[in-house]
Amino acid sequence: MKPVQSELKKWMQENKNFKDNYIRIKQEVLNDPEIKEFLSYHPTLPEEEIEKNLIKLYEFKSQSKQCDKCKSFEQCQNMLQGYSPVLHVKDNEIHLSYEKCHLRLDYEKQQQQQQLIESLYMPKEILNAAISDIDHDAERGSGIRQLLLFLEQTKSGLPAKGIYFYGPFGVGKTYLLGALANALKEHNISSMLIYMPEFVREIKSSIKDDSINEKINYFKKADVLILDDIGAETQSAWFRDEILGSILQYRMMEKLPVFFTSNYSLEQLEEQLGRSNRGGVETVKAGRIIERIKQVSKEISLSGENRRDG
Repeated sequence: MKPVQSELKKWMQENKNFKDNYIRIKQEVLNDPEIKEFLSYHPTLPEEEIEKNLIKLYEFKSQSKQCDKCKSFEQCQNMLQGYSPVLHVKDNEIHLSYEKCHLRLDYEKQQQQQQLIESLYMPKEILNAAISDIDHDAERGSGIRQLLLFLEQTKSGLPAKGIYFYGPFGVGKTYLLGALANALKEHNISSMLIYMPEFVREIKSSIKDDSINEKINYFKKADVLILDDIGAETQSAWFRDEILGSILQYRMMEKLPVFFTSNYSLEQLEEQLGRSNRGGVETVKAGRIIERIKQVSKEISLSGENRRDG
């Protein structure tokens, strides 16, 4: 069998157009500034090694290097999306490999951060909330300042107390906590957002498939737990004491913060939680829940116009 190189040369001699194109491309490749620089660092490379690897050099030349030809990760022009070519020499042989470009690294970081926010039945608007979009009006000023203070404190460690926001319908309580969750992910702090009426239904359905303990443990251990609209749900004494009480007790002991929103002040919530589904009043048990809430959060009133009108 004749050597491949000699056969290739013979074929090129018989096909002048191909040979001309080959010579042209070779010159373009070897005159490429980055390739010239690469070869200058390896002056001992044999000519035949360069010739043998012209395809690799051409591949390197034609690809975007560290996103210089790409507007975004989604618009990556390379054969491997988000990977940039790298030339190197080992044992006097040319090798071409690929490494993640900065657009891919940013994309992966965003994906990882997004996974730090989980929710049960929270609307998309809340999950997309941003601190920068919050109106710093006088009526909500104190609450917003406390929220920003909490975020600032997370830079040196997770505070033991969250915030219990209460106030009338539509003043933006839930939006504030959605913005908090998005800000926390930038510090690699996970959060769990729970809409309380649906949470009660979720727990009840979990009894049937034996996943209740697994879910409760997950809510207990999230870095930051956010319970939206507490007091709006219809709950049993069992849920209040065994589920909510257990979660709050664990987080109180482990000094893990909880954020709440409610239409009720803590005094009003205590009355709400004390109502038994059997018609009685369980003041002592409701009081225990309120004391745990006070241990994991501080009460702040929010007022203002109804932002959902119109």
